[in-house]
Amino acid sequence: MGRNTKHKPHKKRHYALPTPGSSPGLIYIDENSLKPKITLYTYNQQTYKVEELHNLNGIKARTDNKDFNFWIEVKGFNSVEMFETLAKELHINKLILEDITRTYQRPKFEEYDDYIFSISRMLCLDTDGALENEQVSFILTKNALFTFQDRYEDCLDPVRKRLDLGKGNIRIGGSSYLMYALMDMIVDNYFSVLGVWSEELDSIEDRLLDKPDKTIMYDTQMIKRNLITLRRVAWPERDKMNDILRTDSQFIDGQIKMYFRDAYDHCIQIIDMVESMKEIAASNIDMYLSIISNRMNEIMKVLTIISSIFIPLTFIAGIYGMNFSREDPVTGKVMPLNMPELYSAHGYVWALVIMAVIAILQIIYFWRKGWFK
Repeated sequence: MGRNTKHKPHKKRHYALPTPGSSPGLIYIDENSLKPKITLYTYNQQTYKVEELHNLNGIKARTDNKDFNFWIEVKGFNSVEMFETLAKELHINKLILEDITRTYQRPKFEEYDDYIFSISRMLCLDTDGALENEQVSFILTKNALFTFQDRYEDCLDPVRKRLDLGKGNIRIGGSSYLMYALMDMIVDNYFSVLGVWSEELDSIEDRLLDKPDKTIMYDTQMIKRNLITLRRVAWPERDKMNDILRTDSQFIDGQIKMYFRDAYDHCIQIIDMVESMKEIAASNIDMYLSIISNRMNEIMKVLTIISSIFIPLTFIAGIYGMNFSREDPVTGKVMPLNMPELYSAHGYVWALVIMAVIAILQIIYFWRKGWFK
């Protein structure tokens, strides 16, 4: 973030909440929902195939082949028929379909007899630096993984490239390993986001020490607000990973749990980083307010010195500006209690000299008191 960076508004995402008293399990399709893009990835150790699907009809029969693993990637929710087909083919509970389409859910993990359901929050920064907070839903069966996103953009390309290249365990680890890889990619992206904010906080601190301005407080407050959003995601994400580690579900291979334990450790690291950066952000705001307060105190100190010097000079000028002459210029009558100095020779010069001496004496006094340091 540069020194003259303009304040970036917080990107607001409006979610349609269910109407109080409405029936649970309703599939919600937003009016701005995108047209579904369905991609089927078929893979094993030797084979990798990608194809586009128009719908999910017959998806259960296509994914029953035990020789392959499958990843069905659904992006865009503008099709009630698609979700109805999913419920019919895989016997998905309507409450789960509601959680998928209501994209304000917190990360969680749920076990069922025929599948596992989980939710993650995908965070990334757009081109303007605003935080994007999207939901990714997972349905895991024995050899198939379904993922659901309401937007086309995501941060999961590295996992797709690993599938394409076939490196590591991603093709031989099964569907549960693929779910781990996607979740781990989402969690690791939190580190990237935190890295950007960390650099911005360092830049803000440099601006504080150089030449602070009011944009510092706005920029820091925006980062602090985003950190709170990330914290609200990271805590339930950690709890979700912990639930996965403790589950005895047949759909998650026991050997895969060691990888989920690593993702669990990443969540803990993220939470620690968020707390540390929140303290730094709060410290930057406090430092800015302290600097502004000290600057105001310095200004008030200068004004006080100037006022203290001119108060006695103003008093003398006011006394001799009243023009009460000792002698009436018309009648010549002497008024003994009036100013005898009004028509004195060199009176103006003597008044200036006295005022200058008083001012110099005051300056010497303030200097010895240390007011000019």
